[in-house]
Amino acid sequence: MLQKRHITALLFLLAIVFIGTWGYVLLEGANVLDAFYMTIITLTTVGFKEVFPLDQGGRIFTIFIIFFGMGTVLYLAGSLTQMIIEGELRKILGRRKLENKIKSLRNHIIVCGYGRIGEVVCQEIRAQGDIDIVIIEKDPQTLTRLEEANFLYIPGDATEDDCLIRAGIERARGLISVLNSDANNVYITLTARNLNPDILIVARSSSPISERKLLQAGANKVISPHYLGGKRMAQILLRPTVAEFIDFALHDPNIELNLGEIPVKQKSVLDGVTLMESGIRQQLDLIIVAIKKESGEMLFNPGSDTVIEAGDTLIALGRKPNLKELEKLGEPVAQEG
Repeated sequence: MLQKRHITALLFLLAIVFIGTWGYVLLEGANVLDAFYMTIITLTTVGFKEVFPLDQGGRIFTIFIIFFGMGTVLYLAGSLTQMIIEGELRKILGRRKLENKIKSLRNHIIVCGYGRIGEVVCQEIRAQGDIDIVIIEKDPQTLTRLEEANFLYIPGDATEDDCLIRAGIERARGLISVLNSDANNVYITLTARNLNPDILIVARSSSPISERKLLQAGANKVISPHYLGGKRMAQILLRPTVAEFIDFALHDPNIELNLGEIPVKQKSVLDGVTLMESGIRQQLDLIIVAIKKESGEMLFNPGSDTVIEAGDTLIALGRKPNLKELEKLGEPVAQEG
């Protein structure tokens, strides 16, 4: 971006061109075109001969044009060159710093595509505050927005293996593919599953046929925005109070309620005890909404006598600090000695 000193030098140069042109017109009686041409070849020192014969006054005037004009041209050219070089250097160093940071990430989430859905996904993940995101995007204007939003990103096509590798696919905990093309989402899913067999993949789909293909390609979950949007609108109409509560509990930034999922590991203090014995409700003020068993069975609203087992995933509702404490209880207890 031009700075004030560049604009000043440019205006000064234009003023010299104007003065030079009309100076030759008045001193030598030249026409405007010849006078302008004479001024330009004098400033640029191209070495052409004089357009018209100069008397002593014209030569002194030409020396004035060369002295002041060339100084201004050299200053302006040098300043602009410096600005371009410094800008490119900052861009290169900034890009290298960004790539080094991405290389150091572990257990992050890769988001393929930063369109309308991808932006919502990234903002929702960022709101959690403790999960790193790397976005793969190829649109130049969108990349500028990512820089302004301070997101980590890889410029390029997410369907290319190299982009996924540069995004750290081997070290990532999850990948979300929300491109507009179902075919691209299928291809990304296949590639990601091949590069990291253990990664959790969530993909966007626009039709039941694409959903089946994405699941066959290796996606763990497939989401159809159109289906979810229509279902959500129907729920708001049929059960407005329930819908309002869900929005209030999960999406209102002014309250502290959060839904969390806590895996229960072997040899943790929760392994083998009932919900009543665990003290989760009494000590942490959390509500266990459901328990997902290792087999995949989901127990909704489990009773107080339900036994928690290693491999279970607890779905809890409550304040975020308390959910963090519950996560610690789900970790294995350090063995003494």
